[in-house]
Amino acid sequence: MDKTAFFSDARTDLPGPLSGLRVLEATTTWAGPMCACLLADMGADVIKVEHPQGDVARRLPPHLPGTEPPQSFMHASVNRNKRNMSLDLRAPQGRELFLKLAEQVDVVIENFRPGTMTSWGVGYEDVKARRPSTVYVSISGYGQFGPSSGRVGYDPLAQAESGFLSLNGSPDGEPVKSPTFLADDLGGLHGALSALAALRHRDATGEGQHIDVALLDSLVFQSNGYLTLAAMGADMPRLGNQFRVAAPANTYPCLDGSVMAGVLLDTHWKTLARVLEHPELADDPRYATTPERIARREEVDGLVGAWMAKQTVAAVLATFAETGIPAAEVRTYAAAAQDPHVQERDMLQRVPDDDGPLRDVPITGPAAKFSRTPTRVRSNAAALGEHTAQVLDELGVSEEEREDLRNAGVI
Repeated sequence: MDKTAFFSDARTDLPGPLSGLRVLEATTTWAGPMCACLLADMGADVIKVEHPQGDVARRLPPHLPGTEPPQSFMHASVNRNKRNMSLDLRAPQGRELFLKLAEQVDVVIENFRPGTMTSWGVGYEDVKARRPSTVYVSISGYGQFGPSSGRVGYDPLAQAESGFLSLNGSPDGEPVKSPTFLADDLGGLHGALSALAALRHRDATGEGQHIDVALLDSLVFQSNGYLTLAAMGADMPRLGNQFRVAAPANTYPCLDGSVMAGVLLDTHWKTLARVLEHPELADDPRYATTPERIARREEVDGLVGAWMAKQTVAAVLATFAETGIPAAEVRTYAAAAQDPHVQERDMLQRVPDDDGPLRDVPITGPAAKFSRTPTRVRSNAAALGEHTAQVLDELGVSEEEREDLRNAGVI
């Protein structure tokens, strides 16, 4: 199927499948903003409430090359498609404005340490008192309850305590964290998915609820069953780029780069053995099944590695594509950005007719494609307080009241 055919029945009058959904976001850094970003990308009207001094994510390097004033890659990536209101939730006037906003939205998202929002008077119970049907999503390092719930929680801590670090890295090296905000990303994904599930329940019953998402839980859940294996005493060695469930499978150096390749199916092995010029191993019972090959992991990896070392990346990919063996070039993000497939999938998008500092920045696009209600990067990450006046208009706040809020530093 080509792209035009996939979107042949697309609507152009909606921002996405969540058009009409209203979200209030009080978050910082990445996990909470990612949760709201997913909903915003799908068409929800997201209002990000930010302290008048600005979220720390606005200031964190690296900054996007050529932007003036300098724009953080984090802010530009995760706060697109949102409106922005500056508001000090610690001030009584700020608390009241937040609760007024909460009365008008479907979902509230926050990712402060448990108890923080309640101490400001804008916790779940405070919002529930104003609108019982609200879905309130709290994302934190360790959750709203449990022995560690009060601890400061960040992405690398969840990676460390979940067991992820213990298996990530080369077998003879040190434990290595993910280069991406893996626990934050997964926490955001679970937060967004759970919000939609809770909205389904609300639509059926009228009941809102509090959703508790922990970074640690999210990463443990996505551990592919390793927690269960470890709990039952299974050996869990660090394998680097090898695969626990298949062999041969690894990253192999070639003459001009590296290739990730491997066989999961026994039929793949039969084909690969012939490609490696070892046809006698195709049906050899010592190699013919996955368990046997895993038992000889180093040997079969060595056979592939020796063959790859004499080939160019292009030659390997062409041969494997012709024979149906899965393989991919190991590329940099810079190379991935230039890939015609990545570009055809709209994974880099520039917002048209934007005259702000992000007008020439290619922003990472939404992953899921909707044939009827397409999604896109509709607007760049907003300036601090860019939509404060607009939101106050919607709340019916007078100019005299706004002047008092400005003088008090609330907005």
